[in-house]
Amino acid sequence: MGESGKMTAWDNRGVAHSCAIALGSNLGDSHTTLENALKTLAQTPGMILQAVSSWYVTKAVGPPQPDYLNGCALLSVRMNPEGLLETLLAIEAKFGRVRREPWGPRTLDLDLLLFDDLILDTPQLQIPHPRMRERAFVLVPLAEIAPEWVEPVSGHAIAQLVQALDCSGVRRL
Repeated sequence: MGESGKMTAWDNRGVAHSCAIALGSNLGDSHTTLENALKTLAQTPGMILQAVSSWYVTKAVGPPQPDYLNGCALLSVRMNPEGLLETLLAIEAKFGRVRREPWGPRTLDLDLLLFDDLILDTPQLQIPHPRMRERAFVLVPLAEIAPEWVEPVSGHAIAQLVQALDCSGVRRL
């Protein structure tokens, strides 16, 4: 806890938390951007990159725009969820992310999907990610690296959730 009584971004109890994030890009050289974003994540203090899925080409959701390159990663972090979100947003900005329109094209999108078995709903952050169960472009790569992880709201493993979706628009690169 910080002096104000709020938990600081760093988990000063030394507890490592398991997290899952989704990565996506559809502007510029998406493959290079995503690979460099993974390197940045791996070099971030308080964060260990545990596993990375394959990359998948997917149709964009939202306004007309190029296809996306998507994947997922598992992290071990020594920070709280809000601190992790701040870190992810800072990495997006480093790679030129500009938020112009909802679901618009982007150089880099990093979404916090799961944080241990935490269920959190604040104006700034919802965990699990509120739309992950509906999105094959998230669940297909996540099932590749964390099939047994139980999504805490539904109580179903990722491998079960992906079976309920039409995954025809998700193609491994």
